[in-house]
Amino acid sequence: MKHYNMKVQDIISEHKWKLSFTMTLILLESGIFILFPLFIGRAIDDAIAGGMNGGLQLGLLGLASLLVGAGRRFFDSRLYSSIFQKFGVRLISKIENANSSVKTARLGMLREVLEFMENSLPEIVGNIVSLVGVVLIVASLNQTVFYGSLIVTVLVLMIYGISSRRTIRLNRSFNDEFERQVDVIDKKDPRELSYHLKGIMKWNIKLSDLETVNFSLSWIVLMGFLVSAIVIAIGDGIVKYGALFSLIMYVFQYMESVLQLPLFYQNWLRLIEIKERLQAIE
Repeated sequence: MKHYNMKVQDIISEHKWKLSFTMTLILLESGIFILFPLFIGRAIDDAIAGGMNGGLQLGLLGLASLLVGAGRRFFDSRLYSSIFQKFGVRLISKIENANSSVKTARLGMLREVLEFMENSLPEIVGNIVSLVGVVLIVASLNQTVFYGSLIVTVLVLMIYGISSRRTIRLNRSFNDEFERQVDVIDKKDPRELSYHLKGIMKWNIKLSDLETVNFSLSWIVLMGFLVSAIVIAIGDGIVKYGALFSLIMYVFQYMESVLQLPLFYQNWLRLIEIKERLQAIE
């Protein structure tokens, strides 16, 4: 039995400088985005007082966000297209004795890994930076809300952590069925094709149902936190409209970050299973 290695680490090591550059842009874009609620609050208070400086600063922040974000996306689309072409040829050459079904499935899995790096990874980094930055800013605005955010983060992570093993099992079953697809199509048997597609959808539905349950539980916890944060902020004497708006916006931004991170974690669990298939091809 012969094994070939197709490591994700190879992609990173061969393009480390370009990937480091795009990561720098991701961090810069994420840092700019964190500042929006704070600048919006200042713009509101300045406008109420008859000033324009807050609005001007907000406009400049928006322009900076546009330039960094658009530049990164132009760069990323060309970088990952080049990587897919290069490593796709290398992957197929290493499994030239495999059947067409496995080749097609593995090439699709390689594309899924690169799509994760291009689309999901920036969002993951952005969410981590946003979560840390937002929590620190909330700590400077209201200590009680800050402690509440830490408790809520732990609760949400526990909800998703409990189901991680089941997620991996379901993804493994889904990929097992997916790798049969080309062979099933080549047989031109409508009944077997129907059974195969039903199998794929069965595992997809199970994954979707598990995610729905996790999301629903997390949303209940986070909505309770949002309502509590408003009550706490008013009770602690925050009376300026801009300051109150900034705090609530940061709480809502925190909620978005907390909800997204577990979804990325589940996607990462799926990629771990795919990576094992790419690194140990028989």
